[in-house]
Amino acid sequence: MMKKMIIKGIKWFIIILVLFVVIGLFFPTWTSKIKGEHSISQMKKVKINNANLQIMIRGNDRDNPVIVFVHGGPCCSEIPYVKKYQDLLEKKFTIVHYDQRGSGKSYAFGTDYSGVTASTHADDLIALTEYIEDYLHQDQVILIGHSYGTYISTLAAAKRPELYRAYVGIGQMSDTIESELDSLQKCINAAKLEGNAKDVTYLSGLENSVSQGKIIAPRDYVRKYGFAARNIDENADYLNGFLFGSEYNLLDTIRFYTASGKYQEGLIREALDKPITELVTELPIPVYFVMGKYDCMTSPEAAKQYLRSLSGNSTHEMVIFENSAHYPQFEEKEKFFDWMCSVFAQ
Repeated sequence: MMKKMIIKGIKWFIIILVLFVVIGLFFPTWTSKIKGEHSISQMKKVKINNANLQIMIRGNDRDNPVIVFVHGGPCCSEIPYVKKYQDLLEKKFTIVHYDQRGSGKSYAFGTDYSGVTASTHADDLIALTEYIEDYLHQDQVILIGHSYGTYISTLAAAKRPELYRAYVGIGQMSDTIESELDSLQKCINAAKLEGNAKDVTYLSGLENSVSQGKIIAPRDYVRKYGFAARNIDENADYLNGFLFGSEYNLLDTIRFYTASGKYQEGLIREALDKPITELVTELPIPVYFVMGKYDCMTSPEAAKQYLRSLSGNSTHEMVIFENSAHYPQFEEKEKFFDWMCSVFAQ
C-alpha cells in the first residue's frame, strides 16, 4: 500500500512539474501599467531591418523627452529587471528599451546570428531611432548606451548624429586593451591590499595575454573585488526578473542564455580587435561619459582619455559617480535622476 502511494505521489509530482514548465514557457508577458491619461507602458515587437525586435516603452507622459537605452553584455538585455531602477526617470522621461538582434526576446530559435556585428547593431539602432521618433512624434531622442551598448551607440551617433539630442555613455568603452589592462591592475592592487597572494600571482600572470588582446580581465575577479557593482546585485536582479518579473517568461529566459552563450564571445572579440577609439574620432553632438569611480568592467581613466581625444564642437563632459562601479544609473539612481533632469528635463 505504501509503495503504491509513493509511486502515485511521484507521478503527481512529475505531472505538476511538467505543467509548471509548460505554463512557464508560454505564460503571457507584459509590462505593468503606468497610470495617467498621457502615460505609456508598452511591450511589443517591431520590424527593424527585417528583424523582429522586442521593445519596451515606459513613461508618465509620452510627450516628455525620449531616451533610447542600448543594453550591454553583449546579449544582456536589461528589460527583465530595469523597472525598479527607472521609476524616477519615468516621471520626467519616456524610456525605450529594446532587445538587440539575436538577444533575449529578439532571439528567434533556428536563426543563425553569427554574421551579426556591431555595425549590424548600429544600423538597427539607427532604424529603431527613426521608428521611435515617428511613433512618439519627437524630432530627436537622447541616446544612452551602457557597457557594450556604448560601442553600438557611439557608432550610431557618429553615423547619424542629427537623430540624437545628445549621447550619454554609461560604462563607456574606449581603447579596449588599455581599459582591460587598467582593470586587471586594479584587481591586482585590490588583491595585494587584502593579502591574497594566490590571486596576485594568478592575475599578474595574465598581463601578457591581456596586453596582446587575447583575453579580457577575468570578470569573476572583477566582481570579487567590487569592481562590477557595489550597491546592487545585478545577478540577483536578473534572477528575480526571470522568476517573478512580468516582462520575461521561461522561454524568454532560455532565449536569453542561448543567445549569450552562442554570440557573446564573438562580439567581444570584435570589440577587442576593433577598438571604438579607432572607429569613431568625432562626435558633433553633446557627449557625456557617466562612469562609476570603481568601474573595472570599463575603465574610467581610459574613457576619459577617449573623451579628450574626440573632436566636435559640442559639450564633451566626464561625469564620475563616487559610490558606483559599472552601474551608476542603478547604484546611485537618485543622483543619476537628478543629473539627467539638470541636463535634459524640460
